[in-house]
Amino acid sequence: LCLIAITLCISCASFAQELPDTTQYRIETRDGNEYIGQIVFQDQTSLKLKTEKLGEITIQKIDIKSMVALLKGRSKDGKYWLDNPQSTRYFWQPNGYGLKKGEAYYQNIWVFFNQVSVGVTDHFSVGAGIVPLFLFAGAPTPAWITPKFSVPVVEDKFNLGAGVLMGTVLGEPETGFGIAYGVTTFGSRDRNLSLGLGYGYAGGEWSNSPTVTVSGMIRTGERGYIVTENYFIGAGDETFVLFSIGGRRIVKRVGIDFALVIPSDTGGELFAFPILGLTVPFGNTPGNLTKGAK
Repeated sequence: LCLIAITLCISCASFAQELPDTTQYRIETRDGNEYIGQIVFQDQTSLKLKTEKLGEITIQKIDIKSMVALLKGRSKDGKYWLDNPQSTRYFWQPNGYGLKKGEAYYQNIWVFFNQVSVGVTDHFSVGAGIVPLFLFAGAPTPAWITPKFSVPVVEDKFNLGAGVLMGTVLGEPETGFGIAYGVTTFGSRDRNLSLGLGYGYAGGEWSNSPTVTVSGMIRTGERGYIVTENYFIGAGDETFVLFSIGGRRIVKRVGIDFALVIPSDTGGELFAFPILGLTVPFGNTPGNLTKGAK
């Protein structure tokens, strides 16, 4: 029995040595500094962090503001590539990806456009938005809801999405509007291309011609994206095009969007109008990062 016990102890010790903890952590201290590395030792008062650039450093636990376990493959050159706070949309158009259960974000464009979206399940989300014109002498106010289904056909490579936007203008009778759409997305959440098709509804009638969308995003670094969102709107025998090009910058996990929108029909003159918006995630953060103890 003693020999068996000794053998088991030696086997367990060997197994533990073969499987070291390689989890990367991002630690923010109360003086505003941020460190990324593996925890090689810790006790009740301090921990030792092995970083790529500074080597092993000791941090007092009382000085730690936050500690987050990082997803594998997201740390590059000693810096953590933050998750896209709005990977399910471009500037406004949705793609085939969906929010995970419990994830949520608030989006604002030019102060007036406001929308909150929440992941109900891993494959179904719902959003609600408003343009609060009622603040200006009780003017009629557009409001809407937008449920969406998403289906990962090939994980992180090929996704399908479908949904509707149903809205009305509060304060005005019979002003329902909306769009039903489907979208196919090729690529990951950081680098993808989406093709969409939708039919609009307004004034009690559906449009006879579809709206086709072609949009994409490419990650350029730790905090940046190039984003384009384009609409081909059928109107009888003609097609009206809205082309946009811009980017997204991640600042403290908040996404800041900026772009120029160029319509095709401008009477022969070059014309573009700017977009400026932000996306603030809340609920479960994208990527399901695990917060550690302070």
